[in-house]
Amino acid sequence: MRAHYRAEGLDEEELAAHPMDQFDRWFGEAARAAVRGLLYEPNAMVVSTADTEGRPSSRTVLMKGYDTRGFVFYTNYDSRKGRELAANPHVSLLFPWHPVARQVLVTGTARRTGREETAAYFRTRPHGSRLGAWASAQSTVIPSREVLETAYEDLGARYPEGEQVPVPPHWGGFRVTPHTVEFWQGRANRLHDRLRYTAAPDGTWRVDRLSP
Repeated sequence: MRAHYRAEGLDEEELAAHPMDQFDRWFGEAARAAVRGLLYEPNAMVVSTADTEGRPSSRTVLMKGYDTRGFVFYTNYDSRKGRELAANPHVSLLFPWHPVARQVLVTGTARRTGREETAAYFRTRPHGSRLGAWASAQSTVIPSREVLETAYEDLGARYPEGEQVPVPPHWGGFRVTPHTVEFWQGRANRLHDRLRYTAAPDGTWRVDRLSP
């Protein structure tokens, strides 16, 4: 269970001035690796939150957008992560691109996206996914799978294919504004490259090399 990582490294001189530009480079390469069958769902990321007592929880979600403002994902606001982010907006993200020996680690704060932005994205979802957002009371205990499927079928009868499905009031996006973004490149002999951007108050970014 010991893998030998790639020899190519990551140098400070290669980095973009802004971490989201650097992320765009790496995400593009990850997406091309996915097309070649080397990587599955490059937009999958682990979202870690903590409750008001500091107890952490993690789950994998799909990133649905990114720009200079940060990373966007969508969820049920009444879910565990939604409730925890409402009480404690500090969050971390992890993109685990293990087949290409890369990771991107983000710390930041999460804020809800506006309803117009949420509605615009919701309309791009497949019909079944829009029904699923209504059918699932995410993170709550249910007595059986049948209860979930019955709720879905009832919604399908109410909103058949081709019918407009309204956006659930309890569903929407979070945008994670990064405070730090670390680019991790696997290297031989476990001497990995770790270059971390840290946001400064004036809007610039400092880059530090971390020991592996």
